[in-house]
Amino acid sequence: MSSLIQRLDTSLNRFTMYRLVLWVLAALALYSMLLNILGWLTFGIPEMLTHLVLCLGLTYASNRGLAALFHVRPHSESSLITGLLLYFLFWPGFAPLDVAGVALACVMASASKYALAWRGRHIFNPAAAGAFVAGLTGLNIATWWAATPAMLWLVVPGILLVLYRTRKMLMGAVFAAVSVSIVASELLRAGMALSGALWQPLAQRPVLFFMGFMLTEPLTLPPRRWQQLALAAGVGVVFAVPYNLGFVANSPELALLVGNLIAFLAGQRGGIRLSFREARPLTPTTTEFSFRPERPVRFAPGQYMELHLPHSKSDGRGRRRVFSLTSAPDAGELTFGVGTAEPVSAAKRALLALRPGDSVTATAVGGDFVLPRRSSGPVLLVAAGIGITPYLAQLAAGTAKDRDVVLLYLAKSAAELAYTDQLQQSGARIIARLSDGTAPPSFMEGTGEVSRPPERLDGAALKELVPDIAAREVFVSGSPASVRSLRTAARSAGAKRIRTDSFAGY
Repeated sequence: MSSLIQRLDTSLNRFTMYRLVLWVLAALALYSMLLNILGWLTFGIPEMLTHLVLCLGLTYASNRGLAALFHVRPHSESSLITGLLLYFLFWPGFAPLDVAGVALACVMASASKYALAWRGRHIFNPAAAGAFVAGLTGLNIATWWAATPAMLWLVVPGILLVLYRTRKMLMGAVFAAVSVSIVASELLRAGMALSGALWQPLAQRPVLFFMGFMLTEPLTLPPRRWQQLALAAGVGVVFAVPYNLGFVANSPELALLVGNLIAFLAGQRGGIRLSFREARPLTPTTTEFSFRPERPVRFAPGQYMELHLPHSKSDGRGRRRVFSLTSAPDAGELTFGVGTAEPVSAAKRALLALRPGDSVTATAVGGDFVLPRRSSGPVLLVAAGIGITPYLAQLAAGTAKDRDVVLLYLAKSAAELAYTDQLQQSGARIIARLSDGTAPPSFMEGTGEVSRPPERLDGAALKELVPDIAAREVFVSGSPASVRSLRTAARSAGAKRIRTDSFAGY
């Protein structure tokens, strides 16, 4: 099972979130035409093809035109995703007013990325914004026709892939539970049987499509997991409860716009320009990059920052990458520790090519790999290689002075131990496990015969290294494979509360 999950992770990590969503939506578009040929849909192939070309062509062209007007680089994949979403929101047809409404929605969706943006970050889901404006004009109303039982055969696996890749399974489940419960309750009161009351919102209302492809768009989410879950519940209510305010009535697109606005107010509002200061090698395979932000950045130790790193020769994995912040929140500069062993990705090569004074844009701050604020209980921090980085910000903020902290640091050799000066000054108990069996610096405890490197650290060895592990909250950071293995070992050793943070290695 674990090898299957590992293969799935490896396969999905080859795609950016945008690329994955684009391919899934494209597959759904082809599937919809197949259903039409088989008689499960009745739009007509000419209508569907014309509708698809209109949505893709207008969003792509208007996005490029507006990008040129605003002197920014267009994001082609994003515009194609918007076009495909609008394809599934509006009914295909040849009626002139309907076509005009779709065209307006496409243009307004692109315009919302630039006009309804703050410091380079769009506030609203573009497809929802375009559909909402088109509905206000009365030209066309979004019908969300993807919510058709026959489409479920591909919609369900598609959204599961997207939610798994973006780690938003729980958020999607919260939204589905809230919205389906409300709708089903209404149907039950109207006399429908329970099975029908549950089936109807899942198969004939756009709960699943909305949840998988629009609600969980990372750029329009608040930064913390509890905020995202609360948002999912709130949007679920607005989505499902019927209301009519005269000029607007409840609709999926309005529910999403309300949620987008709340998320914008809760999070880091807009991009931040970072001026590159310097890079310094930490180990033979890792490098620290320092930046000075144009204005203070709000973040908690353990969170990450997303950087926009333009590069001409793309490797297909996008221009935005997330890196753990290693500096304390009150530090004047922001620092990131990055694995830079060859072969490096195109984005990391762009990072390595920066010169002092160059600027990049930070587009988001987020993550929940933070220590609990309401508890000063003992913790065990387990770092595998570059997984040490989120702990640096926590230790730099004085964590080890306020609570009992044990840090278990796994590395290939003593030369691969990064941030040794900071770790020595942190006040934490440091245990090093080196794969080559060499001795760590004198301020660190070696694992000696306990873990017998290079064997895998198991529960018994971990229990011997940290006998009171059951009383500690355990944090594990590293590559997905390392995190899975270490989490299993921690669980076997008696740990009850375990938090993880995986580095996909980009």
